[in-house]
Amino acid sequence: MNVAQDSSTAMARAALSRLFEPSDAVGLALVAAAGPLDALRIATGDLKAAGDLRQEIQELLAPGERQSNLLDRALERWAPRRNDLAPERDLATLARFGGRLLTPEAEDWPAALEDLQLAAPVCLWARGPAEIPPLQRMVAVVGSRDSTNYGASVTAEMASGLAMKGLTILSGGAYGIDAQAHRAALGTSGTAQPPTIAVMACGVDRYYPAGHEELLRTIAQDGLVISEVPPGSSPTRWRFLARNRLIAALGAVTVVVEARWRSGALNTAHHAAGLGRPVGAVPGSVFSANSAGCHRLLRDGSAICVTEASEVAELVGPLGTNAETEVSVPSSDHDGLAVQDILLLDALPLRIYSSIDKLASVAGLGSRDVLAGLARLELAGLALRGPEGWKRTPKS
Repeated sequence: MNVAQDSSTAMARAALSRLFEPSDAVGLALVAAAGPLDALRIATGDLKAAGDLRQEIQELLAPGERQSNLLDRALERWAPRRNDLAPERDLATLARFGGRLLTPEAEDWPAALEDLQLAAPVCLWARGPAEIPPLQRMVAVVGSRDSTNYGASVTAEMASGLAMKGLTILSGGAYGIDAQAHRAALGTSGTAQPPTIAVMACGVDRYYPAGHEELLRTIAQDGLVISEVPPGSSPTRWRFLARNRLIAALGAVTVVVEARWRSGALNTAHHAAGLGRPVGAVPGSVFSANSAGCHRLLRDGSAICVTEASEVAELVGPLGTNAETEVSVPSSDHDGLAVQDILLLDALPLRIYSSIDKLASVAGLGSRDVLAGLARLELAGLALRGPEGWKRTPKS
């Protein structure tokens, strides 16, 4: 692809990032099916979408279902933003801050985001001199905004220890645990380059929250500040939630230091688990509401208990750390199973029996797939049939 094509593709992606909200399923399917150049022309009404393209989008989003007007509804949704598209202006704003645009077509695009598939961002707006390291060199550290002294101390020790092992600390730039993780990484003399990356829910031209302007300015100077929304974009609740999937995807491990029962940090942890990334949770006092979310993850089996940097480094594995010892990974009952059977095994309860309908709902599979999968798991000795349904065998 020549330079002119590279430039036009990047310009199209810049425009699309302003037209689409993060995780806009129809928009991202349109880009996947038509490419960024034609996707922009279709989204702005300059090109009519052919019937086969509409069908491809339908198959990407809802395979096997009857034809719907997904694209038409999306075009109506995007229409109010068409007149505000000025990618040249956005890129000029970015350039004033020494920033750059990262696109999937470029060599510096983080391959880890490919695991998000249709939920991958259209592009990333970056502010800072650093490159995004490979997956196995980054650990996400997240937690409560209203952290306790205990949480702040654990975060500082853990983040600095990981940075000393050459791992980049990834977080969201918020008050509390996020800020402590960033500061600890910046304050070490470790080999991690960059020491820390902040993933924002607003444009990288503004430092949010305002109380963290100095911290985020330092991150942009010594590390990297990134966002999937263009300059001038304000943070919204949806953008915070959508941002969490990027933190989860970019980190080899996500560690939750403190989190209340309902917390954005748990949202990040669930994204990480859905991507097959290890999740660590730091235990706290049973009397502390700030640790209730961590205890919830541990109780549900969604996270592994971690208390220090070396335990987190074990989860990253020997490919991504300078850990003193290589971790031996035991075999798992998941080994050798097809993806659908892994989903089904994860959905099976250990103590009580579950119905076919309930398993289908939890696993996200059809009833026919559940029945076929249960037969395979039963033959493998991993599922047990009972009078009230199915459950895991004790050993699995």
